Amino acid sequence: MKHYLILAAALSLVACNRDKTAEAGVEGVNAGATVTNDTANPTVDNPNVVSENEAPNPNAPVMKFTESEFDFGDIKPDTKVHHTFTFTNTGKSPLLIADATASCGCTTPSWTKEPVAPGAQGTMEVQFDSRGKQGIINKQVAVRANTQPNITTIAIKGNVLTNPAADKPL
Repeated sequence: MKHYLILAAALSLVACNRDKTAEAGVEGVNAGATVTNDTANPTVDNPNVVSENEAPNPNAPVMKFTESEFDFGDIKPDTKVHHTFTFTNTGKSPLLIADATASCGCTTPSWTKEPVAPGAQGTMEVQFDSRGKQGIINKQVAVRANTQPNITTIAIKGNVLTNPAADKPL
């Protein structure tokens, strides 16, 4: 009997809460959902993206590449090829490259490590290893620096020729 009384009390509390929700109307229910949604999805600041209301820094360094893409043309199989991209800091403060990341492990960037003064030039050498590759290649290198925006992308492309030894039957 004691269990029935507890169950009845619990049901009456649920019934009461249900009635109060209905009394709150659509606005009350939606207001609660908005608070919950804002808590579940907080705004996150991404340091790699300039916000819409943030003014660009007129004194920021500017990385200006002489070319943003290089075509190796035909590449012999199982060889390493490289190209040096040149850039100029056309901004008003020293440019510093934090890092450069290739889209694939077969592509290796190396760059000027010291700050590049306004008006001065720096380099970004990109090496591609064709070992195990065949056909058309397109590889990107994302260069992260103290510029606005802070990511600049350069690219290499080419055609890795077929290895004649691979075509011979065993």
